[in-house]
Amino acid sequence: MKDGIRRAIDAIRDRYEEPLSLDDLARSAMISKFHFLRTFRRVTGVTPGRFLSAVRIHEAKHLLSTTTLSVAEISVQVGYGSLGTFTRRFTECVGLSPTAYRRVAQGEPLPVDGEPGPPRDRPAGSLSGTLRAVPAAGSPILVGVFDSPVPRGRPVISELVQEPGPWRLEPVPVGRWYLLAAAIGPAADDRHPPSLLVGMSDELRVTAGRHLRVDLVIRPPDWRYPPLLSVLPGIERLRVTV
Repeated sequence: MKDGIRRAIDAIRDRYEEPLSLDDLARSAMISKFHFLRTFRRVTGVTPGRFLSAVRIHEAKHLLSTTTLSVAEISVQVGYGSLGTFTRRFTECVGLSPTAYRRVAQGEPLPVDGEPGPPRDRPAGSLSGTLRAVPAAGSPILVGVFDSPVPRGRPVISELVQEPGPWRLEPVPVGRWYLLAAAIGPAADDRHPPSLLVGMSDELRVTAGRHLRVDLVIRPPDWRYPPLLSVLPGIERLRVTV
């Protein structure tokens, strides 16, 4: 089954600009559509449609940061028939509009206007733990709280940790959250830019006045995981690849 899911993911990464349907992907995996959908979500944590959307937005981020193509041209190139749909989806996933993201990629500071902060008027708990990086991180490590196992937009609360070791976040609003840790890894050589090191917790239930401990290891994500799309405060301008 995993071999089939990997074939489907390869198809998504190779043909993301095409109007790929669930039937197309199930055929590439050589699995019935019913079993494909269930198995894909179990292996990757997301639906095929969401994985495809993440790959398209990932490619759009690359084009925004490395080319002078217009947003409309990039929208078409990554498989969106509607500029409005592309812009809305990009902004939801990344936390910035395509135009604002391009400015950040070109060196402008990450905008803070409208950036959510930890609500002070809601019941809250706290999180802490330790971080380990394999291989060693080449940047500070962002630790942030998100509302989805595939981080979208800006974190509810975040902190930059200068090196692996202890961290703490508070106040963390009451709710069900996922903890992300991410940093830039070492470059393989001068020709290949560094990639991200990522670690993600299972669902965390934060309750009022209570503390949870979460230890994470960050490492290069493997083929099963969709690209990380969220803007990462504090390390976004340092990032060379997504």
